[in-house]
Amino acid sequence: MPSNLNLGVSQNGGSSVNVNAGMELEDSDLSRVLDRPRHLNIERQRSCQQGEVSIGISPRRGDIFDYVFSPGRRSGFNTPRVENGFDTHPVVAEAWEALRRSLVYFRGQPVGTIAALDNSEENLNYDQVFVRDFVPSALAFLMNGEPEIVKNFILKTLRLQSWEKKIDRFQLGEGVMPASFKVLHDPVRNYETLIADFGESAIGRVAPVDSGFWWIILLRAYTKSTGDTSLAERPECQKGIRLILSLCLSEGFDTFPTLLCADGCCMIDRRMGVYGYPIEIQALFFMALRCAMILLKQDMEGKEFVERIVKRLHALSYHMRSYFWLDLKQLNDIYRYKTEEYSHTAVNKFNVIPDSLPDWVFDFMPTRGGYFVGNVSPARMDFRWFCLGNCIAILSSLATPEQSTAIMDLIESRWEELVGEMPLKVCYPAIDNHEWRITTGCDPKNTRWSYHNGGSWPVLLWLLTAACIKTGRPQIARRAIELAETRLLGDNWPEYYDGKSGHYIGKQARKFQTWSIAGYLVAKMMLEDPSHLGMVSIEEDKQMKPLIKRSNSWTF
Repeated sequence: MPSNLNLGVSQNGGSSVNVNAGMELEDSDLSRVLDRPRHLNIERQRSCQQGEVSIGISPRRGDIFDYVFSPGRRSGFNTPRVENGFDTHPVVAEAWEALRRSLVYFRGQPVGTIAALDNSEENLNYDQVFVRDFVPSALAFLMNGEPEIVKNFILKTLRLQSWEKKIDRFQLGEGVMPASFKVLHDPVRNYETLIADFGESAIGRVAPVDSGFWWIILLRAYTKSTGDTSLAERPECQKGIRLILSLCLSEGFDTFPTLLCADGCCMIDRRMGVYGYPIEIQALFFMALRCAMILLKQDMEGKEFVERIVKRLHALSYHMRSYFWLDLKQLNDIYRYKTEEYSHTAVNKFNVIPDSLPDWVFDFMPTRGGYFVGNVSPARMDFRWFCLGNCIAILSSLATPEQSTAIMDLIESRWEELVGEMPLKVCYPAIDNHEWRITTGCDPKNTRWSYHNGGSWPVLLWLLTAACIKTGRPQIARRAIELAETRLLGDNWPEYYDGKSGHYIGKQARKFQTWSIAGYLVAKMMLEDPSHLGMVSIEEDKQMKPLIKRSNSWTF
């Protein structure tokens, strides 16, 4: 275990359990579940001996959520009790124990979870708390009635945002959030400090564009889960939101409402040909804008940003639904495109060359179904499927209800390709041979069907589950979770799996990868209690008129 980190097991108890996970949800039922308030009376208790934070949860009389508080000192984990006939899966208890072992403390308070607790490998930066990695951990603690660690994390990363950020002699924007941070302990002075990485230490030296978006999304999830608006209303949080938005909404030479990004600026943090306008960033951008509209106060500064957000959302939703969406009809249209069109009446607005269509996409596209492609820019369309971007598109309502249904239809139709033996492919298909050499620069970690190049990532389970619940298809999530349960614990929670079907543990995968553990827990809890979906889902804004239907695959 790294000597510069004070890791420990929380005292916290409590577990939220609900049943009837197998029941199908009608739209009206789902709406009532998501809108139901969650009343939690939160009492903070501080241990004088350990300097840790404990949280006791007391449900309101008549609330269907039951919580168990275990006062045992450093109890290791809280096993959800049997409720209404639901028997906790044995993997769940092991997962909670592993998640609590990953907790990172700063001056006596839990502030995050370490990326991986695999002592058999060199630490590199896996001994740090990553903003994107902590999101599923945060959701797990929120769902378990333990919001204090999430609050601590939000405030600590907000403080790091205000630091001066330089890479060589260039100063980064004020609103940039760190990719990660770690706790350094000075044994001589018995003093702890935080060290942040804004990209200056990252592979490729790329700033994390997604960190700020995840921070806003997590702040909204905390507010939605606890009902506590005071954190988001703090002046420092309001300023943090505005600084992030200022980076994204600034005027420049852009002719599109999407964000122009460098390769390696998000979960796919190595060179993988996602430079330009990657779907992951655009979907997170859309989600963060919608969350910011909810969180911003209606003062003079807040109203000004809300107006800018509304304009951007309208343009962004139109652009994404029009140019990033691919189904059978649109694929056929691209196949028949004319090129070199000049004027505002051009049909092939990005001058995509039909001969650039990859052979695999014709077999991959089902008769019923569709997805948002990986990237669209002048004369370039990346037809690869990216899981995170498409799931966030559903949760943020960037995808219309018809498009959301089509995405789920695609996943069902192409189960062997996208899920296989271990959920879930981060992208599909893998690139190989000459294309791999040109795209990745001969990256030995991103070889065919490995890591970000078609690897299978268990953390994506929570995103798939949330998308399934929102679209009324929980049986898809249940099938994926049951598949993951056959291996995750026995394989010691790998970071990712390799192979076309995800059969092999990744060649460089860390064991006890925290977001693999947390992603599983969030998926399980969300399936057991669909009201948790409200933390990470936003319903469609009726003012944003969806694009006119142009494909029969949207009609179900």
